[in-house]
Amino acid sequence: MQQVLDNLTDLPTSTGAEEIDLIFLKGIMENPIVRSLAKAHERLEDSKLEAVSDNNLELVNEILEDISPLINKDESIAELVGILKEPHFQSLLEAHDIVASKCYDSPPPSPEINNSSVNNQVVPVDAIRILGIHKRAGEPLGVTFRVENNDLVIARILHGGMIDRQGLLHVGDIIKEVNGHEVGNNPKELQELLKNISGSVTLKILPSYRDTVIPQQASHVKEGGSAGLIPSQFLEEKRKAFVRRDWDNSGPFCGTISSKKKKKMMYLTTRNAEFDRHEIQIYEEVAKMPPFQRKTLVLIGAQGVGRRSLKNRFIVLNPIRFGTTVPFTSRKPRDDEKDGQAYRFVSRVEMEADIKAGRYLEHGEYEGNLYGTKIDSILEVVQTGRTCILDVNPQALKVLRTSEFMPYVVFIAAPELETLRAMHKAVVDAGITTKLLTDTDLKKTVDESARIQRAYNHYFDLIIVNDNLDKAFEKLQTAIEKLRLEQQWVPISWVY
Repeated sequence: MQQVLDNLTDLPTSTGAEEIDLIFLKGIMENPIVRSLAKAHERLEDSKLEAVSDNNLELVNEILEDISPLINKDESIAELVGILKEPHFQSLLEAHDIVASKCYDSPPPSPEINNSSVNNQVVPVDAIRILGIHKRAGEPLGVTFRVENNDLVIARILHGGMIDRQGLLHVGDIIKEVNGHEVGNNPKELQELLKNISGSVTLKILPSYRDTVIPQQASHVKEGGSAGLIPSQFLEEKRKAFVRRDWDNSGPFCGTISSKKKKKMMYLTTRNAEFDRHEIQIYEEVAKMPPFQRKTLVLIGAQGVGRRSLKNRFIVLNPIRFGTTVPFTSRKPRDDEKDGQAYRFVSRVEMEADIKAGRYLEHGEYEGNLYGTKIDSILEVVQTGRTCILDVNPQALKVLRTSEFMPYVVFIAAPELETLRAMHKAVVDAGITTKLLTDTDLKKTVDESARIQRAYNHYFDLIIVNDNLDKAFEKLQTAIEKLRLEQQWVPISWVY
């Protein structure tokens, strides 16, 4: 293990290994528990453990025959007889004798079975699983297949379908038999067969690699608090469907800005049921990672809470470590504008084509012109080794919160109304802005901030109340520096 660790440090970049994979591997190998297990394995490897005997149950019964007549003479003997006759103790001895009587040594290789047909077996027989489901004729399972190496493999599991709700099958599983009959290699025939079957259906499958992931476990990280049952995703979706939503007209929400003269609506092109289901976050499996630099820093908040000011300050003070995207627009450049500075100018036809192809994280129309943030522009900043800072709508988190972007999500919360009013007055008095906001405008900001926090709180790594811009910047800066020094909990999907 030490040799591997030394090699990881000197590994050349030409190998093509992902930095995050190397960090994760190093973190596992440096874990004290893993190192202790390796030492224990090395010690056990040199010694052969054998049972003393395989007839312990018989021996105990003989002892009971000898000492049972003496139980009235000695309390200790009476107590021992009670222990030896206890059903759990007897069962334990019986299990021990069965295990001890078997031979677990690997048999010597036999020339009779050392042929190509056996050697070509990729997966051991005990890896095959038998699953049983019950369905009505004509009821769709909600699963599609593809042919891979002449096998039928699950290509996609549709959200909300029978298979998705049961959670027994996974993408990548190979279907070998249905009700004892081989399935062949025609996806359409298998679809029709499964569609027409009614009653009990027995599937023989070859599980994908996902079944070999470490079993999910739960434990208390901090002392105190209470533990309870975790509800299923399906149950929580039904419960949430009956919760009254915020439909009041107190202000804009999620980037929708309305007024009498202008209208600006930001929305996402990438929408589907798989993303929408993650709005209801029940629990998430996580892994502890060594310190590393996040690819993106995502600032979420209501309009007017200071996200852009914080972003600009980071970039100005440290342009080597932080960068941001340049938005695209279909409007014509003005005389004093250069392409690639404030905006990247493209034709409306080109922008609409990219929007249709799903190349934009978010986009919208303002005064007849399209504006948007292109996904590739985020990756361009990341590929330079900098953290890309984004101040986007909360809905974009559905796309960003993946291993591709590895975001650190910070919610910039609005302060109380009185504080926000005083901050706005100070900015106006200092001549920083000439835009005067009414109490109604300020209240809309506070209400919008509260609604965003209720809806997207499960995405946030950090919440900062911006009641003072300098203090908010210091808190954010401290949190970003900790990422480079301390271990981090991240979704396990970023690792595996």
